[in-house]
Amino acid sequence: MTSLFDPIQIGDIALANRIVMAPLTRNRAIAGNVAGPLTVEYYRQRATAGLIIAEASQISPMAQGYLDTPGIHSAAQVAGWRQVTDAVHAAGGKIVLQLWHVGRISHTSLLPDGAAPVSSTGKQSNAMTFTREGFVPVSTPRALRDDELPGLIEDYRSAARNAIAAGFDGVEVHAANTYLLEQFLRDSVNDRSGPYGGSVANRARLLLDVVQAVTAEIGAGRTGVRLSPMTTFGGTAALDSDPQALYGYVVEQLAPLGLAFLHVIEGETGGTRTPEGKAFDYAALHRSFPGAWLVNNGYSRELALDTINSGKADLIAFGRPFISTPDLVRRLREDKPLNELRADKLYGGDAEGYTDYPVLAD
Repeated sequence: MTSLFDPIQIGDIALANRIVMAPLTRNRAIAGNVAGPLTVEYYRQRATAGLIIAEASQISPMAQGYLDTPGIHSAAQVAGWRQVTDAVHAAGGKIVLQLWHVGRISHTSLLPDGAAPVSSTGKQSNAMTFTREGFVPVSTPRALRDDELPGLIEDYRSAARNAIAAGFDGVEVHAANTYLLEQFLRDSVNDRSGPYGGSVANRARLLLDVVQAVTAEIGAGRTGVRLSPMTTFGGTAALDSDPQALYGYVVEQLAPLGLAFLHVIEGETGGTRTPEGKAFDYAALHRSFPGAWLVNNGYSRELALDTINSGKADLIAFGRPFISTPDLVRRLREDKPLNELRADKLYGGDAEGYTDYPVLAD
């Protein structure tokens, strides 16, 4: 019987256990959207995770959607992340970087020269974002032209190359939580015509083009993808009209690429695992994907143990428990209580609620 604490090989990456730290936005990047010394310590403390998926990092200046989030498009950002990866590796851990473009979930004050956010659509989301003025409504986006998309794909390729230069073991392409790639996937948002709109195959084209570019650059065995078929994440988008068909097609197209893992958020991100009246067959997706299957959303210790033991997944991602409990792996193994989360310290700030959570005494 497979255990949550057993090692596993995912693509080209060998993991000491099947416990994954989910990517978690903390808004603590320093000047230049660089990962600073506090971030180095934050990830070092959590290096006993089988895999850390570092927080979402924008692939270009136009990809940013929240204040003080790190990037992976400048030399200074690569150097900052190198300090993080060196610390995690020295502590025996493995770490990949989540590649992020927020699309329309942004604000003009965060973008170069006050530019409008870009998306599959010109329709404004009803989401909020975090700026120097606090939480404010997102700005009205501009629909990307088809001739701009090759440049966007190259931004993902360059970001993946930079992540490897920064010492990451791989990357995760963020196609979830209603950000840019999911804005192209869903017919509730994507209202364009042409090669990137209309049919399921057309709406999935950008994601598949991005994944092909990334895997060509760094190898499929160091590439993962994150999906969230049933999330509306803060009310930013309605679900697709046929999520099962859409995400079934996406996974079928990803299956032959030899990816290291597929990371699936079950249910509503940060909310219920089974939204009322919104059934979805995640097992059908799992059956069509031959690589490592990583699941996420509200897993307790008991549910995680059972899910791995029964073969329903290969890895379990934990989010907020890793924020409050740096030694989460040990506490899960020994069935010890977790620290209480300080929710008021999640976004922005200093070491408080970031690197000052206690660990168990030896």
